[in-house]
Amino acid sequence: MNIYDYKIPSIGEDFTTLFEKEKIKIVRIVSSDTLETKEYCQEEDEFVILLEGSAKLDIEGRVVTLNRGDTLFIPAETKHRVLLAQQGTLWIAIHFTP
Repeated sequence: MNIYDYKIPSIGEDFTTLFEKEKIKIVRIVSSDTLETKEYCQEEDEFVILLEGSAKLDIEGRVVTLNRGDTLFIPAETKHRVLLAQQGTLWIAIHFTP
C-alpha cells in the first residue's frame, strides 16, 4: 500500500487501518474541508503526525494548530475534536495502550 494513494472524502474524514497488532494500531486519516462535529475520547494514547495540509484541533478547550510535519501526543481519555482542516489533509495516527 502506498500512503499517498487515497481519495479525499467530500465530507468528514476517511480512516484506513494500516497496521494493527496487540496494543498498537496505525491509521491513515484523510480530511475534507467540510467536517462533521465529532468529539473523540479514546481509551488509548494517540500520537498524530500531520503529513500534508493543516488543521486546528480543540483539545479540552485549548486550540492547537498543526501544519505539515507537526506531531501531537494526545493522552488517553482526553476529549478532542478537529475544528478545521485544509482539503486533503493527511494524518497518521498511532494508537497504543498506555
